[in-house]
Amino acid sequence: MQPVRGVLLDIDGTLVESNDAHAHAWVKALAESGKAVAFETVRPLIGMGGDKLLPKVCGLDAESPEGKRISDRRAAIFLSEYLPKLRACRGAEALLHQLKERGLKLAVASSATKDELGPLLKVCGADRVIEAATSSDDADRSKPDPDIVHAALGEIELPPDAVVLLGDTPYDVEAARKAGVRVIALRCGGWNDTDLKADAVFDDPADLTRHLDQSPLAS
Repeated sequence: MQPVRGVLLDIDGTLVESNDAHAHAWVKALAESGKAVAFETVRPLIGMGGDKLLPKVCGLDAESPEGKRISDRRAAIFLSEYLPKLRACRGAEALLHQLKERGLKLAVASSATKDELGPLLKVCGADRVIEAATSSDDADRSKPDPDIVHAALGEIELPPDAVVLLGDTPYDVEAARKAGVRVIALRCGGWNDTDLKADAVFDDPADLTRHLDQSPLAS
């Protein structure tokens, strides 16, 4: 196994406390279209893209006219009502600087749309340290399919065994596994260790920073 030379970063729930906000935005957009879907139904699906989420919660194809309307409305609600209130996960910016100081290439691999991703990167300071950012717009299929991970690997020109993905959901872990990438998961996204099944699990970015030399990032 190669030494770690790069880190692929999920953003929502990993570096920014945004998972609940995404779920609320979906619930509002669906309700405006006459579809009553509970927050508790949507919340466990945050981390996969709308192409996966919409069929699961209401049977709609995300590429259908109605599916596109709901997705667009969700994005508008998220950007206007929730994004301005978001904050970084504990220790996110310090972790990013630690990784950068170790000479690691940093690339974002997020299921967020490109319009959402830019502002989210600023919330946690990632915009100042990353080499590349890939979003759902760069992939045919969202997580847990590995397309976004493959796209990020291509951007930083590293093989899968030289990279670790940092995420917060089982969808991050599954996408990484399918791409042959090791994965560290953080509990701050709302999942427990049993569900995550990552190579290593830490509470949040601050916890990972304290234990970097005992994590897969030490290799």
